[in-house]
Amino acid sequence: MASKSIVNARGEILIPDPPFARFLFSSTRLAWFWLILRVYLGYTWLNSGWGKISGGVWMTGEPLKGFWTTAVGIPEGGRAPIAFDWYRNFIQLMLDQGWYTWFGPLIAWGEILIGVALILGALTGIAAFFGAFMNWNFIMAGSASSNALLFAIAILLIMGWKVAGWWGLDRWLLPWLGTPWYRVNPVANRQPPQPTP
Repeated sequence: MASKSIVNARGEILIPDPPFARFLFSSTRLAWFWLILRVYLGYTWLNSGWGKISGGVWMTGEPLKGFWTTAVGIPEGGRAPIAFDWYRNFIQLMLDQGWYTWFGPLIAWGEILIGVALILGALTGIAAFFGAFMNWNFIMAGSASSNALLFAIAILLIMGWKVAGWWGLDRWLLPWLGTPWYRVNPVANRQPPQPTP
């Protein structure tokens, strides 16, 4: 595989994506598919966060305290909801410190912000990452529910970040903000002068 087409100017070997991956994750032809996934996931987050904020009780942190207490407890003759000791110890530490009082509102507002960002298609990959991180934590704490499906959709959106927000604000945000790994060098792109005979 010593093709010159996969070696860049610095001598680094670049492995090209297969055509299907380019079509799925880099082509705007499937922007409609990403729009459906993005809006579905965004609506789910927004609805969940709004329910927590408008319900009144969640913002006190007491429901989160109850969830954490159940998660770290080991029922008589049963298995603990949290399978990893380090994560159980982490949740126990947060319980002991009373962090549920500020963590409950943080979760509710985080769900709303993730939902709004996904629906608007603003920094879709970053919003999907934080949504996946929240889903992962819910799963680690023993709450299966719909978290596995939402986690999988978020991972897909992270992988398709370049086109997932094409029908959204990312169409303008990403070119305006730029990407840290892509810098246009006008000198390098200029054609070298042709020698005169």
